[in-house]
Amino acid sequence: MQTNLADFIKRTREGEEADAILRACVHCGFCTATCPTYQLLGDELDGPRGRIYLIKQVLEGEPVTAKTQLHLDRCLTCRNCETTCPSGVKYGRLLDIGRKVVEERVQRPLAERVKRKVLVEGLARKAVFKTALRAGQVLRPLLSPAMQDKVPRQQPAGVWPAREHARKMLVLEGCAQPAMAPNINAATARVLDALGVQLIVAPRAGCCGALRHHMNQQEAALDDMRRNIDAWWPYAQSGAVEAIVMTASGCGVTVKEYGHLLAHDPAYADKAQRISALTRDLSEIMPQFEPELARRAKSAAGRVAYHPPCTLQHGQQIRGKVEGVLRAVGVDVMLCADSHLCCGSAGSYSLLQPELSLQLRDRKLANLHDTGADTIVSANVGCSAHLQSGTDKPVMHWIELLDRALN
Repeated sequence: MQTNLADFIKRTREGEEADAILRACVHCGFCTATCPTYQLLGDELDGPRGRIYLIKQVLEGEPVTAKTQLHLDRCLTCRNCETTCPSGVKYGRLLDIGRKVVEERVQRPLAERVKRKVLVEGLARKAVFKTALRAGQVLRPLLSPAMQDKVPRQQPAGVWPAREHARKMLVLEGCAQPAMAPNINAATARVLDALGVQLIVAPRAGCCGALRHHMNQQEAALDDMRRNIDAWWPYAQSGAVEAIVMTASGCGVTVKEYGHLLAHDPAYADKAQRISALTRDLSEIMPQFEPELARRAKSAAGRVAYHPPCTLQHGQQIRGKVEGVLRAVGVDVMLCADSHLCCGSAGSYSLLQPELSLQLRDRKLANLHDTGADTIVSANVGCSAHLQSGTDKPVMHWIELLDRALN
């Protein structure tokens, strides 16, 4: 694709990156076939190719309108198009750059600005989110059905093991997951403890930065990333830990990009690269233990349907590992039809684009139910909570299922 970037961005770091991405696109349109919003809306501008044209126009100095912003807002950032693209177009990075410019030039209505501010400050701050969630859970019977869908029921956390081991790994506690599903990290700690690995939480680590980054508060997101690097650096520098384990794939895909996102920061560039290199999704850690898991397995669930999050299969390009680990302990795990498509959660998307999000959720659940599975598992807390809001079947993180199989 030929480009002629405007002077305001032409010689900037982001401009050079955007120019290279735009030039890689050959207009083939393969991406539209796997774009969830294009499938729902049938509008070229609500597919990757159309959004690439919109961003190109913005970066070339064409007028920016609320309509431009709407089409970019409707993108789930599922990155399915990146998996499909034969030219390797880094659409997700281009979208981040385009959204930032549009956000600076189009003022949202006051009500929308307030809503977004509340979402960011409420979700990204662990203590605030926990308090708000607990209040919602107490008042749940008084809420409307739509609001009840957004408030997951309270879940107990299991016991965190106290034993020490020579092998140690860090885990990101995160911002929303400790309140929504505290058993996920506890189950991870129990499983790894049984395998001779100690899981450690760095107290000062918090939100990975994904929420602020995708809500166009990118400088604030970089501060979240720097804080996490500072919290993890003593462990990484000393070699005390083998890996930084991510139990939420949405966080994992972001932390793995710290090196790129902070490459311009001389104080953090090298540290960020090191942190990204240490980061592993939980599904990358567990396959080494499959023989031991098979030996220790005491019980297996019935048929289980696995929903691979977009942040895992498209963002991190990890496929097949969760299924392999579960099958090692005797679980009959299945993928549903169109397993490559997004469930509609997509971080804050389900709150900002509820109609599209619910359509995608219901499509996904219909396919998951068609497998005949008794239980649904995923690898990201947002996906699990979103799917659970539309089904009576239990939805959980796959590590919780593995924990049950060992105990």
